[in-house]
This record gives sequence, structure tokens and C-alpha cells, in this order.
Amino acid sequence: MFFLSMKSKQIAKYLKTLKSNSNYTFNLVDFGTPAYDETVRLRRDILRIPLDLEFYPEDLALEYDQYHLAGYDQSGNLVACLVLKTLPNSEIKMRQVAVREDCQKRGIGQLMVAASEEIGRNLGFTKMVLHARKTAVPFYKKLSYKTSGKEFLEVEIPHYKMVKNL
Repeated sequence: MFFLSMKSKQIAKYLKTLKSNSNYTFNLVDFGTPAYDETVRLRRDILRIPLDLEFYPEDLALEYDQYHLAGYDQSGNLVACLVLKTLPNSEIKMRQVAVREDCQKRGIGQLMVAASEEIGRNLGFTKMVLHARKTAVPFYKKLSYKTSGKEFLEVEIPHYKMVKNL
């Protein structure tokens, strides 16, 4: 993983607590591992294929220093994932949020966002930012995210920048 010592222990403790309060387990997975490859497949299936897009090796190579959060059900099946990218000014960006289609509307996304926020806080970040698809804005608003700026196009679909103080 990309962080060491006390911070990683605090994050591991939080993720363990989260597991005891839900039917899902959330883990940070290392770049380039089979678990990481599985998250890439889920992101491709949920976020890319519907837009007739694909990941390219050079795009994925840029993720080597990012945090990869994976959510698993009680059987150990990957059901959700997201990526956290550090930014300047104590900001961290949540990106590539994907929940397996047959697992949506069960609260997994909310749990995963909560886990990512706790990770951000434990790493010393004070603000989470993200680019939400227009259709996902109501989901993030329920989690106290605020839109910032006007609608814009990203991967050819409408998005909004959203922010939340951690």
C-alpha cells in the first residue's frame, strides 16, 4: 500500500469497524495486483463499456500512486470499488466509483463513500472533491456533497464538480 505506520493502522482499524457494522468488507488494494485488476474489470464493465470506452495501459499506469478501495460481499465477491487521487491544498479526489449492477440500491455505495472519507481524513486531507455524472448528483447530495460550478462534459456526458469538507 502507499501509506505506512500510524495512518495505515488507523485506516485498517476503521475498515475493520466498518466491516463489523455491515455485510460488506472494504479493503485498500495495491496497484498491479490481481485484486487491482479485478477492480479495473468492474470499472470497465460499469463505467466504460456503456459509453463504448476502454481503458488503455498508459491511462492505468497513472494510477500507480493512487488509493484503490474495493468492497466485497460476505462470499468475497467484489461488489464495488473506487479510486482516490491526492491533490494539492489538502484535497483528495474520489474517482471511478463503481458498484456492480446487481448490487446497486443496497447502500454499498454509501458505505464505500463513508470509508473513502475516513481514509481521506486519516491521511490528513480536509476536502474531498469529485466529478459526478449528472445522474449521480442526487446520490452525492444525500451524502452532504455540494455542487461547485456549472455542468461540464467529461467522457462525453454531463458532470458536476462536487465537494465536501472532511
